[in-house]
Amino acid sequence: MAEGMAVKHLLYFAPENWGRVAMDPFSQLILLISVVSFFTFQWLFHSVSPWVSSRISPGFLKLTHKQKIEWNSRTVSTLHALLVGLFCLYILFFDEAVNQDPVWGDPTLVKINVSITTGYLISDLLLIFYYWRAIGDKFFVIHHLAALYAYYFVLVSSLLSHNRTCRQDGKETTKSEQCGCEGQGMLPYFANFRLLAEFSTPCVNQRWFFEVLGYSKSSKPNMANGVLMAAVFFLVRIAVMPVYYSRMYSVYGTDAFYRVCFGGRSAWIFSSICLDIMNVMWMHKIFRGCYKVLQASRKIKLGSQENGKTD
Repeated sequence: MAEGMAVKHLLYFAPENWGRVAMDPFSQLILLISVVSFFTFQWLFHSVSPWVSSRISPGFLKLTHKQKIEWNSRTVSTLHALLVGLFCLYILFFDEAVNQDPVWGDPTLVKINVSITTGYLISDLLLIFYYWRAIGDKFFVIHHLAALYAYYFVLVSSLLSHNRTCRQDGKETTKSEQCGCEGQGMLPYFANFRLLAEFSTPCVNQRWFFEVLGYSKSSKPNMANGVLMAAVFFLVRIAVMPVYYSRMYSVYGTDAFYRVCFGGRSAWIFSSICLDIMNVMWMHKIFRGCYKVLQASRKIKLGSQENGKTD
């Protein structure tokens, strides 16, 4: 009995079985990027943002403890959005493999970008739960979890099972491409397209910075940022919906579509709908706020003109 167990252990660690328990070098790199991303954004939140903010903006030192926590959180959010957003644009315009095959195209660059975002999302979730009284928001938790659930199928499923043995029609196979969710990673175009939304983040954060620093809503910097925020938010989150869903429809029912396992298809469609419902809700709030500020500014200008004529 003992000899039989020993033989099984030796076979398990035989060279031909290493691929089943170990990740390939690129998958290890992706995992490393995610971990480094997590710790980098934690470092930016706890050390870099407070140090830089206190020197660039004197008003930072006058903020309450809760306001400083949110300030640092939004600063890190802006840095992440700019980094990932620019990388996303590069992939969208120059990565031919992903654009030609949106479901199974070479996801190398997309995985790198998504791994950076994954590290950030986990870092931000940790901060949200730890500082819930200051920055807790159930919608952000839902947003982050929905995004992570979708990115799982771009990253994690392929990290852990590059040569994993599957059973199909009663037979074992190590051909990962036949197992639906295994192998090279899936849906790279759609994962990358979603990251376009990050371009709206800096303006949203800047609005909060102006507010906490005491800028009037009718001040020129605040109004300019408000209009830019509404325009950018609409362009990268709302106006692109027809493009996104038309591309989704174009691959629906194809062989490439059915090669994606049920879990992958569900994550893709469910997370897309969930995120876009929240985007529409946020767009509605932003539009109403922008409209009110512009109307108030117009009334102030009309009032000053009437006073000038009276004088």
